[in-house]
Amino acid sequence: MLLRILLPSLSRIALLAFCCLILPSHAHKPSDSYLTLTINGNTIDGQWDIALRDLDFAIGLDTDGNGEIVWDEVRARHPEIAAYALSRLNLSNKDGPCQAKPVQHLIDDHSDGAYAVLLFRADCAHQVESLTVQYSLFADLDPQHKGLLRLEGNGQTITAIFGPDNPRQVFRSSEQTRLRQFADYVQHGIWHIWIGFDHILFLLSLLFPAVLSFNGKTWQPAESFKASFLDVFKIVTAFTLAHSITLTLATLQFISLPSRWIESAIALSVVIAALNNVFPLFQGSRWIAAFVFGLIHGFGFASVLGDLGLPQNALLLALVGFNVGVEIGQLAIVAAFLPIAYALRQTWFYRGVILGTGSTLIAAIAAIWLVERVFDLRLISS
Repeated sequence: MLLRILLPSLSRIALLAFCCLILPSHAHKPSDSYLTLTINGNTIDGQWDIALRDLDFAIGLDTDGNGEIVWDEVRARHPEIAAYALSRLNLSNKDGPCQAKPVQHLIDDHSDGAYAVLLFRADCAHQVESLTVQYSLFADLDPQHKGLLRLEGNGQTITAIFGPDNPRQVFRSSEQTRLRQFADYVQHGIWHIWIGFDHILFLLSLLFPAVLSFNGKTWQPAESFKASFLDVFKIVTAFTLAHSITLTLATLQFISLPSRWIESAIALSVVIAALNNVFPLFQGSRWIAAFVFGLIHGFGFASVLGDLGLPQNALLLALVGFNVGVEIGQLAIVAAFLPIAYALRQTWFYRGVILGTGSTLIAAIAAIWLVERVFDLRLISS
C-alpha cells in the first residue's frame, strides 16, 4: 500500500531527474576557464585560457555571423578581450591591489574547442606572501561557469575552483599542506564527473537495466535488491578499475593518444551502452563493457587533469586525489539512482520511459556527439 502511494511521487521525481540530465547534455561540458598565476617576488605572471565560444557570447567575436570564429576576428578584438577579462579578475596582497596589464594574446586548443590565451603581468607594491583573488568572469551570464586556478610560487603549487558561489579566495603559501593539495584535487575530481555529461550518460546507460532482468524477450523486474546491488557493484568496480589504469598511464605520460580520438571513442561508448538497453546484446556481461570502455574514459579524465596543471612536486598526490574525487562523484550518482530505480522497477514508467525512451534519447544525443567529434563539427554543442 505504501509503495502504491509513493510511486506517483517517485515517478515525477525520477522523470524530473532524467530530464535534468538530458536537457543540459547539448554541450559537451559547461563553461570553464583555466587561470595560471606564477608569483615572482612582487610580480605575478598570468596565463588565462578562456573559451572562444564563451567570449563570443559575452562580447561578440563572430563579426560576420557565419558561425565560425577565425584568427582575424579574434585578433581584431584583442583589446576588448583583455579589458573584459582583466576587469573581472582582481589580485591583491596585504598592501593593496596588484595592477594587471596584458602582455600577449595567443590561441590554444583544449579538448572541447579553441581558447583565447591571455598572457598578463600584475605588479604589486611589495613581495607577495598572501594573495587575494577575486574572480567574476561570466558571473552575470553563466551561473555554471567555473574558473580553475593553478597558483605557483615559493616552490609550491596550489589549485582552486572559482564560481559565482565562491568568487573570492585568499592564498597563503605557508598554509599550503599536502592534505590541502590532496583535498583540492579531490574537489576537482568530483566537479569533473558531475559536469561530464558523456561520462554520466555512459554510467546511467549501464545502470538502467540493473534493477531488471532480461528473459530473452522482455525486461522483468529484478527479484531482489541484493541482486541489483551486486550488478551495480560489478559495473562500478570494473569502470573504476579500468579508468584508474589509463588515467594513471596517461597522466604519467606512458601513453598519449590524440584527444579527438579519445572524445570520439567516449561518445561511441555511450551510443553502444544505450543501444544495448533497447537491443540487448551483452546484458549478462555489462561489467565487461564497463571495463573495456572505462579504459577509454580514463584517457578523457587524464586530459582534464592535464588541463588543471599538475604540481611536479606532488604528482602522485594530485593523481590519487583527482581519482578519489571522481569515485566520490560517481558513487553519489549511484547512491541517488539505485533506490529510486529499484522502487520503480515494476512500473511501466521505468521500463517504458526511463529504460526504453531514455536509452533511445541518450543514444541519439551521443550519436550527434560522435559525428561532431569525428568530423569536428558543431551541431548541438555550444
